[in-house]
Parts: sequence; C-alpha cells; structure tokens
Amino acid sequence: MRILIANDDGYLAPGLLALVKACEGLGQIDVIAPEQNASGTSNSLTLGRPLSVYTATNGFRYVNGTPSDCVHVALTGLLGYKPDLVLSGINNGANMGDDTLYSGTVAAATEGYLFGIPSIAFSQVDKGWGQLDAAAAMARSLVEQVIAGGLNEAFLLNVNIPNHADAISLPRCITRLGRRHASEAVIRQLNPRGETIYWIGPAGDAREAGEGTDFYATANGSVSVTPLQVDLTHHAGLPVWANRLGLPL
Repeated sequence: MRILIANDDGYLAPGLLALVKACEGLGQIDVIAPEQNASGTSNSLTLGRPLSVYTATNGFRYVNGTPSDCVHVALTGLLGYKPDLVLSGINNGANMGDDTLYSGTVAAATEGYLFGIPSIAFSQVDKGWGQLDAAAAMARSLVEQVIAGGLNEAFLLNVNIPNHADAISLPRCITRLGRRHASEAVIRQLNPRGETIYWIGPAGDAREAGEGTDFYATANGSVSVTPLQVDLTHHAGLPVWANRLGLPL
C-alpha cells in the first residue's frame, strides 16, 4: 500500500502531521505539501513560473505552489510511481457546501482523482485544531474501512469531522453538499500609503442545510462523508438550452 498525503495549510500545519502519524503502519507514506498556506486556491496550477521542491528535516517534501501543484508534480514525475491512495488534510476548518469549489484541501484530493486514484479530503468542522488527535483517529478508521472495501476504481470523498473528543465514535453519514448564502461584504482598509485595500469577506451562512446535507450532519454531531464528482454539466439543462437556442440535442 502506497499513500500520498497533501494538504492546503502548508507542510508545517498540525493537521498534516496528525494525519500522517495516524496513517503510520498502513503502508508507505509520501508527503508532498505546499510551502505556505494555500487555502482557497481551488484547483489552480502554477503555469507562469517553475516550481521547486524542498525536503524538510522530518522528511516531508514541500512545493512553492498550490495543493494541486503538489499532487500533480508528485504524480507526473516526482514520486516515480502511482500511489494506491491520495489523502488531503486534515484542514483547519470545514469544507462543506459551496466551500468545496474554493477549497485547496478538496482540490488536492481532486487532483488525485483526476489521475484515476482513490482520494479522500479530510477537514475539521471548527478552526483552531481542537481535538485534532481524535479527528486523526477517525480519519484512520475511515481509511481502513475504505481500504478493506477495495481500491479498484477511483473515487473522491469529502469528509468533515466535528471537533469532538469522541470523533472516532461519532455516527458517519453519507451526505450531499449543502449551499451557502453569498459571502459577506469585502473588508476595506488603508495601507501605509493611504491606498484602499480589500480583504475577501467571511463566508455567508448556510442557506440549504436540511437533512441529508453535510451542514446538517455535522451540526448534529455526525461525521459527514460526501462522494464528489468532477462533471459540472447541468444535465437537466441540456434539453432546455437545446430548445432555447434551437440546437440539436
């Protein structure tokens, strides 16, 4: 068993170290993570400059790029082999609903999935790394279940873990993505030169958080496990737009 582990909080993040330690004994583990925090970078690849790979004192390798860069470089030459499983996380905060489109944590796992490798993204619901060891234990338990069920075809799972001391014993729910309201307004400040600068505002509140969603599951003390896919096609809209534009379907 060969496992590639990445994240988006950077190679020094406590969540990455916790996940690596939790997975020890499952097989050969290689860690390739971003040099710096790359949260919110989604599936971006760095194309305008070369990338460099460094090795930390603990053996983790890190890349001066995005989470997707890390996994892409790993799978297209750095590792020299195709892993059996790609893991990403554990992220400092939830990746649910619309957040998954922006998440670097989910993007790292998605990159593995695009290369035909079973991939899982792990996040804690609340920021601050509270009960991180418990979350890591839950992550290992889920990984063991997944391995036992077979890794014969690619899949992409997005897992959100409540910050509970008994995380490993929490119910696990298969969920769909919820939805959020629009983000709050940008935050305006003045830089030392008196010029206006802008910070992206906080994420909006959950808009669709009913039973069956990731928001509902975690709010009610369950681990949310959401199977994802990459196909963004609005299939129900195909005949609608064919008719509207007078095009064959």
